[in-house]
Parts: sequence; structure tokens; C-alpha cells
Amino acid sequence: MARTAACDNRFVNRADVVVIGAGIIGLSVAHAILERRPGLRLVVVEKEARVAAHQSGRNSGVIHSGVYYRPGTMKARLATTGHGLLVEFCREMGIPHEITGKVIVAGDRRELSLLDELRRRGTSNGVRLELVGPDRLRDLEPYAAGLAALHVHDAGVVDFSQVAASLAARLVDRGADLRFEWPVAELRETSRDVTVASDRHHLSSTLVVNAAGLFADTLAPLHDGPRVDIRIVPFRGEYFEIAAERAHLVRALVYPVADPELPFLGVHLSRGIDGRVHAGPNALLALAREGYSWADVDRREIVDMIRFRGFRRLARRYWRVGVTEVSRSLSRNAVARSLRRIFPEIRASDLAGRSSGVRAQAVDMDGRLVDDFVFRDSARTINVISAPSPGATASLAIGREIAARALTRLDDHTA
Repeated sequence: MARTAACDNRFVNRADVVVIGAGIIGLSVAHAILERRPGLRLVVVEKEARVAAHQSGRNSGVIHSGVYYRPGTMKARLATTGHGLLVEFCREMGIPHEITGKVIVAGDRRELSLLDELRRRGTSNGVRLELVGPDRLRDLEPYAAGLAALHVHDAGVVDFSQVAASLAARLVDRGADLRFEWPVAELRETSRDVTVASDRHHLSSTLVVNAAGLFADTLAPLHDGPRVDIRIVPFRGEYFEIAAERAHLVRALVYPVADPELPFLGVHLSRGIDGRVHAGPNALLALAREGYSWADVDRREIVDMIRFRGFRRLARRYWRVGVTEVSRSLSRNAVARSLRRIFPEIRASDLAGRSSGVRAQAVDMDGRLVDDFVFRDSARTINVISAPSPGATASLAIGREIAARALTRLDDHTA
């Protein structure tokens, strides 16, 4: 997505609200706006030819429960609320989903205290869970091993691409205008409106919601709104599929105890809604914002990233972690060793085909990984700067949150 482009005045039209991005967040925002205010002239623009082309369609498919997130954060509040809204929407729309539960397994004594902290967080967030010992763990996951585990009752699985497709269909039914292959080149905000410009077309709108995912931060600074002091750094997550003849090793969702300093959940095993079992993801620095493999390299984006002070500080702080993640990308044996801490029978030969996704991770100027959702408002633009995992689970709750802001702002401008 280019940051600047010449604009063509041959195609100019007007909307009340423009939503940038047809991922699950942008679609949820549009859905919530039209639920509360039917009849608005609402346009969703998307640079790809379909919905959910990136983060929303390239993830583990896990419905998170809210156990990991610090009480009082937006992640904690919106993940737990969003869980209920998502399950209700899936039931209403007939979208296949399953509440399987999951276990978070402590493999050594050091992890027992971390497991207790997760229990405290989950209890504070209203998550149904219980601490179980080795015998109960084997009842839940016969091939797993550990000193103790948290059994989280409300976790589940769904195909978020289907959720996004259902949201898009409902939007069309309600009169929304979805425009694909419409990359946004520039936002120009004035006291009267916002111009959303592509290479060929203009849209004029009273209000804009920027839900551009991996590129949200590149659009936000281009208008006269608040300075964005964080940047998106892309991390690629790679998943291996467990060979079909070995998929019986995993019943549902099995996670290690995550490093509390990092907003990543560690390499885990999950049985998807399609019955296939995946192992992953790792957390590699991607070489492009849409860098799904080592071959996907964008030199301009790499230079921009290196120039960002926060990235340089991040790299100095976590380079050892980065080396470990690279080793897991290059070696199936390294992935299998990680998994054997919980599943002793896993072998490198059990790891079959590979897929990947890219996480839009916010990093601040001091090199800290931002561990919460980030929304920034200007007079006429609401920017969803960062909504990574559990963003898909929380999407309908995020949609309501952003819609409430948007409609209040819209009323202020049309009063």
C-alpha cells in the first residue's frame, strides 16, 4: 500500500462513513454501525479482491477465552465480551464452531508460578477455569504430560474466514457498499470532511474508520490528527500440520505456559474446526508486512523498520529470542523438541505441510511490545492502530466499541 499517490477526480462520491479494511475488525465495525444506525451511507474499501485476505484469514482459528490478559486492559474486557458475541453470531448465522476447552500445561516447577498468575488473571476476567494435576490432564489429553495445567472451559475453534464472509453478506443486505481492489493511498482530513484517495478514485466522507490492519499505522500519520508514537512491526507465525495418522495425539487445544514478557502464546497444538491438527506458531520477524515466507522481502519496508528507534531497541533486547525462533523456522527437529516438552511422543516426521500468517505487532518508541489494543482518534478519523490476537475473538466487541465512538463523532459533525 503506497503512502502517497496522484488522485483522479473522475470518480468522486460521498459517504457518511468509510471503513478502510475488510478484515474481521473493519467488517465488525461496519456491522455495528449499521445495526445502530440503519440507512447510513456506509462504504467499506479493501485493497484485496476478497474479505479476510490477511490476518483474519490466516490464524489458528482459536476462540480465546480471556485468560491471558491483564485485568482492566482493553484486551481483557473486549476478549471476554467478544467471546460471547462471537459464539452468539456463529449460532445465529449457522457458522460451524465448537467450544472444546483447552489446557495450558506447566512442564517444570518454574512454570507453576506463571500458571498461578494465569489462573489469577483468568479468574479476575470471569473465565471459567480450574487447576488440574497430571492425572486429570491425562483424562483431558491422554498423550500430554506436565506437572499441572489450567483447564480453560470456554476456549474453542471456528474458521474466522467464514465469520468475515457472513459479516460481509449481512452488510450487503443492509445496504453497505463493499469495494474491493480499492487500495487507499492517502487520507486528507479537513474541518469539513475526510477524502479517502486511491490511485484512481476519491471518496469524500464525514467520518473514516481506519482498520487497515498491517498498514493501519502508515495511514494514521497522513492527516492532521494525533501523532502516532507506535509502529507496526510484522511477525510471521508458521504452522505445521500434524500428519493425519498422528493427529489422534491431540484432542483439542494444548498450550505451553507463555513467556509473560512477550505477547505471544508459544508453540502449541490445536485441532481446528476442520479436524486437522496444527503445531505453531513461532514468532519470526517478517521481512515485509505481508511477508508469508522467507522469499517475501520488501526492502523499503525493511529500511523504514530499521530507521524506527523502537525497532532498534526491540532488536537489542530480544535478539536471543529471535535466534531461537529462526531455528524453529529452519528446523523441524527444533519445533518437535519444543512440542515434546508437553507431548513426549511427537517426532519431527509427524510435522507435515506448512502454512503461515503475519501478526501486526505494535512497538513503541522505547522498543516495548505493546500488549493491548490501540485505538487513536482525530476529529474525523478513528484509527484501529493495533488489534492483534485476540482481535478476531474480540472483533464484534471491538466493532461495538468503535461504532459507539464513530456515531458520537458523526452526530457532533452533523448537529
